[in-house]
This record gives sequence, C-alpha cells and structure tokens, in this order.
Amino acid sequence: MQADKTKVLRLLKTARGQLDGLMKMVEEDRYCIDISHQLLATQAILRRANNDILKAHLAGCVSEAIHSGNGEEKIEEILKILEELTK
Repeated sequence: MQADKTKVLRLLKTARGQLDGLMKMVEEDRYCIDISHQLLATQAILRRANNDILKAHLAGCVSEAIHSGNGEEKIEEILKILEELTK
C-alpha cells in the first residue's frame, strides 16, 4: 500500500471509535436522528480513508503499470472499484 499509512490508520481508528459510540447509542435507545448523524459522520471518515488509498494507488501502482505497458489490468481494477462506489 502506497498511501500514508499513519493517516489512513488514524482515520480507521477514528471510525472504529465512532462505531463503538454508535453501538452504545443504540444500546441506550438514543434519538434516531442523532444515531443517523453519527452514522453519516462515520461513513464520511471511511470515504476519506478510501479516497486516500485510491489516490495513492492511482499515483503509484496504476501509473507505474501504465508506464511499463501493463496498465490494462490496473485500469480494469479501478473501473470495478468505481462501479462499486457508484452503486
């Protein structure tokens, strides 16, 4: 992985902490809208982590593969991820 591991791990740990908080909110029967806001915040953090990883992949792995003439497979991988992101 070529992304900034420290940054990605920080984001993932933050998301994990938010998930723990969300479970507690559900257990405590907190207000639905408050839970939904926290879910959206957690999803945003996960999207940021994924974006960082994908940017690094494009700048590193995909770029290297294209320059060496073997980019078709990497481009296909990115297209499959884009499909998943747009579902």
